[in-house]
Amino acid sequence: MSAPAVESREIVLDGQRVAYTLRRSVRKTLGLRIDQRGLTVGVPQRTGVREVEAFIRSHGAWVIDKLKHHAEPAEHAPFDVADGAAIPVLGDVWHLRFGRGNNRVVWHEGGPQQVVELALRSGGDARQLLLRGLQQKGLGLFKNRVEEFCLRLGRPVPAVSLSNASTRWGSCSSRSGIRLHWRLIHLPLGLVDYVVAHEVAHLVEMNHSPRFWSVVESLYPEHMAARKALRQAASSLPHI
Repeated sequence: MSAPAVESREIVLDGQRVAYTLRRSVRKTLGLRIDQRGLTVGVPQRTGVREVEAFIRSHGAWVIDKLKHHAEPAEHAPFDVADGAAIPVLGDVWHLRFGRGNNRVVWHEGGPQQVVELALRSGGDARQLLLRGLQQKGLGLFKNRVEEFCLRLGRPVPAVSLSNASTRWGSCSSRSGIRLHWRLIHLPLGLVDYVVAHEVAHLVEMNHSPRFWSVVESLYPEHMAARKALRQAASSLPHI
């Protein structure tokens, strides 16, 4: 059986897992392209995966640098944490409201608007309080989703923590468990679940072999579409 013309794969570069699209065609040389969709590797039809990955690693520093540039565009201004500002939470629009209190975040789901109340003490930092509230909400949700996918696989639930990595949404380690980027809290639950399914699949396969991708597909059949949607959504997330 011939290799598929287009594959979604991943490789570890400098300790970071990097997703890439592998495209086979009638071309005669190997080439790399990085744009808003991520890394694409173009290769001749019969090029083996080992040769592809050796080629990527030979340009590893360049790949990491370019991906970081696309992941964190310099032109994005920080999110304006102001009373009445709209912010995405799990794909829905929530509105900030300032109040007085003991530095806590209150989530109001009833009423005509979904409201995130920042109950600030005098002199409190609204930005830091919002960040803490989003991260707390994210961690609770992520733990729940990891548990759900682990139950589907019949695997023990690992430790779950937050990350702030610049080039990846999640990671999985046999020692430290699963780490998920806190900014996933802004995205629709379907995209959160894609990232969670990907990391949970690493509890079965700590590589990116065909078996790994079959585990991902069993947990999240629409993973290729979700991966594309995740790349597109990343550039629109608020910078807090």
